[in-house]
Amino acid sequence: MSRVHDMGGRFGDGPVVPEDERVKFHADWHPRALALTVAAGTLGRWNIDISRHARERLPPEVYNRFSYYEKWLGGLATTLVETGVVTREELDGTREPTQSDLAERVLTAERVAEGLAKGGPADRPSGVAALFAHGDAVMTRPIAENDKVSGGHTRLPGYAAGARGTILRYHGTHILPDSNAHGLGEAAEPLYAVSFPASELWAHPEHPGDEVVLDLWQSYLKAAS
Repeated sequence: MSRVHDMGGRFGDGPVVPEDERVKFHADWHPRALALTVAAGTLGRWNIDISRHARERLPPEVYNRFSYYEKWLGGLATTLVETGVVTREELDGTREPTQSDLAERVLTAERVAEGLAKGGPADRPSGVAALFAHGDAVMTRPIAENDKVSGGHTRLPGYAAGARGTILRYHGTHILPDSNAHGLGEAAEPLYAVSFPASELWAHPEHPGDEVVLDLWQSYLKAAS
């Protein structure tokens, strides 16, 4: 399935220009966008997979025009409205905002350090047994799509669909984004680091000897024949 955000290996987007990693933010409003997104997330109305899916659903003409943090704010606006935290009219200023029943959960300055220290671990116990081990050859699904929700969120990139790789590491059992992004439960299952040679992913790789390592859930994989 072709997705506007799934750009890996796609032709026509131009070269990737590395940025100076010492520069954390490139505009004054960028840290505010980050802070707003994190603070809104502490309201408990959505999870990280829901927020990722909201960014993916930005219209293509908007997604391609927006900068990184503009995409964050666009996705945040979507989740705020869809979860009933605010109305579309309140957000666009055509209606006076009303007091929210979530006001008491506002992330105050003194709670920030504690909240960030907790992080958001995604490892969970699961009754799904691991089918693969280090060194096993596997194949990914032939089409990178969510098999639970048509057009839904998935962490299998399009360029890796139908590719042959090797299990590099077993990470344990983790929340399945394909389910968690759509309110269908965490559905934890085995997660693996899978190594793919560049020549397996692209017809004309610039460096055929390179490898790409992807973290992939078990339901994305099958044993290679």
